[in-house]
Amino acid sequence: MTAPHRGAPRDVRLVLWLGALPMLAGAWLPWVLLRPNRLAPGEPLRLDPGWLLGAAALALLPALVGHWRRGWVWPAATAALALGIWLLGQETAAALVGQAPFARASASSGVWLYLLGAGIALFGAAQASPERRWVGWVWLGPLLAAALSGHLNAWSVVVEGRSEGARWVQELGQHLRLVGTALGLATLLGTPLAIWAADRPRVAGAALGLSSGLQTLPSLALLGLLIAPLSALADAVPALRAAGLSGIGISPALTALTLYALLPVVRGGLLGLQGVPAGVLDAARGMGMTRTQRLWRVQAPLALPLWLGGLRQAAVVLIGVAAVAALIGAGGLGTYIFKGLQSAASDLILLGAVPAALLAVAVDAGLRRLEGWLGTRLGRAE
Repeated sequence: MTAPHRGAPRDVRLVLWLGALPMLAGAWLPWVLLRPNRLAPGEPLRLDPGWLLGAAALALLPALVGHWRRGWVWPAATAALALGIWLLGQETAAALVGQAPFARASASSGVWLYLLGAGIALFGAAQASPERRWVGWVWLGPLLAAALSGHLNAWSVVVEGRSEGARWVQELGQHLRLVGTALGLATLLGTPLAIWAADRPRVAGAALGLSSGLQTLPSLALLGLLIAPLSALADAVPALRAAGLSGIGISPALTALTLYALLPVVRGGLLGLQGVPAGVLDAARGMGMTRTQRLWRVQAPLALPLWLGGLRQAAVVLIGVAAVAALIGAGGLGTYIFKGLQSAASDLILLGAVPAALLAVAVDAGLRRLEGWLGTRLGRAE
């Protein structure tokens, strides 16, 4: 009798090797870009041979371990990512020794490639241990430890964040307000529309067609198209202008974001309500329930997970599109992205792009977990 194979499945091992390749390339490429200021060209700095060998060894470890023990892949992948974060802090701090206060030490191509490969390895680790998907998030521990201990304080993005201080917090808050308000408005508009259209195929087709058409418009084009009519409306109705309506700024941004969020909200609601099994509705009718009672006591609980899935998709889309709203004066994290693009300052771009990306990942993960929990507790429509 042969012993059971404890290694990761073949396709997962392939993913782990695909993660090892960028990590190996990243360890060899320049790790830090040292610049005399935020705009000047920089000098690329590589890892010392000892650290290069250590990073290369950890790059190969998840793929090698995956051949023998699938349960050991996630500690190896987490260690590889933790080393990348730690080396980023150490190398940037070492590069700034003896430099002027306005010098900057940025993450170079090696860091990004190494972290990309480590992320792929972590994805493979989660696939290797499907019964313990939480292992894919263990890397947050080393990241928070490095951030809270000040180990990353020499990294140029953190330096820019400290110099911006209260202004960055203000733009982050504005970004969250734009997303939250637009999502709330889309929910108020889209949920009644989905309920009304659920039993009316023609209305459902028209609602999905209209919201799909709105989402096909490029975000920047939609913002531009809204400027003229909103300006004319504000001029024609002084009360609306006094209330804050204008052709640029928050008004067109909120209008565009709300229109963008309508499709996933309406589609999620329709899929949930229309997916309730006919037998369940027949049983509710047999119990003497009215249409309203069937909606709130039977259809809504079963449709809630799918409806929440639509809200999740809308929230993730809005976090990305809200960055474009900075171009018309609505503020948000996009302010730093476009400011960095105009001045060719990559650190400012990252100051807006990194928190926006982390925010989208956190919102997606949190709502996906809530969606799964509700599906387990309430059941779900198909």
